[in-house]
Amino acid sequence: MRGEGALLIEYADLECPYCARANILLNDLPVRRIFRHFPVVSKHPRARLLAHAAEAAALQDRFWPMHDSLMDDQGRLEDPHLWERCRTLGLDLDRFEADRRTAAVAERVERDFRSGVRAGVMTTPTLFFDGRAHPGVPDAHLLARLAGLA
Repeated sequence: MRGEGALLIEYADLECPYCARANILLNDLPVRRIFRHFPVVSKHPRARLLAHAAEAAALQDRFWPMHDSLMDDQGRLEDPHLWERCRTLGLDLDRFEADRRTAAVAERVERDFRSGVRAGVMTTPTLFFDGRAHPGVPDAHLLARLAGLA
């Protein structure tokens, strides 16, 4: 979980440009963000692998820094770039490599995905706020509500 304030559950794909845009818009808002993986591999072939990478980073208490790094630079998502991110974030690369291939990490990502399907997620990003789904990049009205201005 990240931040303080209103609770926001976010289903996103780490290879999705719309999710990257939403991330920029949400970063400075006073909300508690709970991230759920929703890799859309039919459109984004590395999405599941990137979700595993983020969860492996989480095991070293670096989920959000890895998340932000992936969202901020979606043009470089292959393994050599992941390894460079690990070095930059101070991760143990051997542990990262082992962790991202574990059944536990795969199950975490799959559990998030299944919960999104059950919740009716059909696109990324989908944000849940005040008991309502908000598919797509958040609009000005939702951003204002999240910021406490409306």
